Amino acid sequence: MCRFTTVEAAHCQCVSFPCLYTECCLRMPADAGLFSCSDPAVWRGVYERYWAVVEAKSSGKGKAGKLLALDKWYQEELPKLISARPERHVTREELSKLMEWKLTRGKFRPRLQQLIDSNSAETVQSCSSKAFALLPDVEAAIAELSTLKGMGPATASAVLAAGAGEEVAFMADESVESVPELCPVQYTAKHYRLYLDKITQETKQLNAVDSKQDWTPHRVELCLWAWAVASKLQPSLLREFSESEQCQTNQKSTKRPASNEKAAKRQKT
Repeated sequence: MCRFTTVEAAHCQCVSFPCLYTECCLRMPADAGLFSCSDPAVWRGVYERYWAVVEAKSSGKGKAGKLLALDKWYQEELPKLISARPERHVTREELSKLMEWKLTRGKFRPRLQQLIDSNSAETVQSCSSKAFALLPDVEAAIAELSTLKGMGPATASAVLAAGAGEEVAFMADESVESVPELCPVQYTAKHYRLYLDKITQETKQLNAVDSKQDWTPHRVELCLWAWAVASKLQPSLLREFSESEQCQTNQKSTKRPASNEKAAKRQKT
């Protein structure tokens, strides 16, 4: 019989008996997840399924194709636009579309879109240009972007990850929750720093054992997001990866917070 597990732990959630995903559940330890896996082949396999996961989430959002189109823009088009400029920055229009992507992909907070759109074009370009120039001091860059209306550490990290994915990871809820020590999510600069430290450490570990050595913080974050979302929406995408011995034996010994612990109140993310 399959035991119920949480999405945050990146397991399949069974809603009937006998369990439809018995094989998956039995092979994955109760406290395992992608973050506990040291097998680069598993990480690469999850990364290759990223767009399949986006499609699965997009079809469940009510507006079929919207998330997929926005995600394609954010992951593929926006980085090229930013890198092609003499000084890396985003425009007001790009920042507005980025927020639309973020809210479509995650929790919808219409007030944030209104606040972001209230920034002037000059302010957005100047502030984002200064932020990119501050890298590799990610903390300072996050602080600079957070001076914009409606901009918190999470959105600021999305801006920086689009133009500097080799240094910055987007603070997606699902990715943060995949790191047991970081639950519950807190939308603060301090919590983002802890998150980026964990992601950077994981990136270095993967590059140390993967001959391709092409892992970046942003790519690691995408894998954690894909694993967490697929575990909830379409566990069959991940079933083959549960057989990896390294994902079963290389678990990080961490304690998860009590289930009734609540995330800090937030106005800007």
